[in-house]
Amino acid sequence: MTVANNYQSVRTRMMDAARRANRDPHSVTLVAVSKSGSIAQIVELIKLGHRDFGESRVQQLQERIARLPAALAAADLDTSLATSVRWHMIGHLQRNKAATAVDASYLIHGVDSMRLAEELELIGQRRGNRVQALLEVNVSGEESKYGIKLPAARHLFEQFQGLSPLHFIGLMAMAPNDPDTARARGCFTILRELFEEIRLQSDPGMDFEHLSMGMSNDFETAIEEGATMIRVGTAIFGHSPQPC
Repeated sequence: MTVANNYQSVRTRMMDAARRANRDPHSVTLVAVSKSGSIAQIVELIKLGHRDFGESRVQQLQERIARLPAALAAADLDTSLATSVRWHMIGHLQRNKAATAVDASYLIHGVDSMRLAEELELIGQRRGNRVQALLEVNVSGEESKYGIKLPAARHLFEQFQGLSPLHFIGLMAMAPNDPDTARARGCFTILRELFEEIRLQSDPGMDFEHLSMGMSNDFETAIEEGATMIRVGTAIFGHSPQPC
């Protein structure tokens, strides 16, 4: 199947999952994780109207952004479409690359430590700009996964409310890589409950509105449990990296 066919299949599955949960299908944003895709495949999805793409490495994110206008021109598309793309930084972010990620990203999904949060706050202070991010929570308890431990998540969020330039607009998590969707559903339920609890007690106007959870193997379950963003890579682009 082509990347276009894969994409349409994922969109159909998204809509079906949303309807099963009595949700508006348009309430869920698909972030196409393009790390294994080529720039030509990214352009193909842009032609279909897709605008949200995710990368897990800062260097590759920069390269994609730099090459996109020429790739659009080669496909006889308006190069200004490049400015309509929203790039999501979805991988573990090192503090020494945080400033570059802030410059390149619409949204940073994985603020997984107090030290990274403090670095992003300093970047925002220096530049006088708001830094949009999601707080990553380790809901599975697995040592191999990044994220704030569940009991500490609320405290860290509270540290950066008010006048802080670091603006958390939601939560993010990764479920266990397990064919048993019951485990994933349990993790998504925990994250949704924390999200709802924080949102109820947040200051009005905080725009705390996103739950980024669900990947290629469990995004339908995530939608059923309330995800507003899903991060899908291999179900669209396949497992093998494509030529750049």
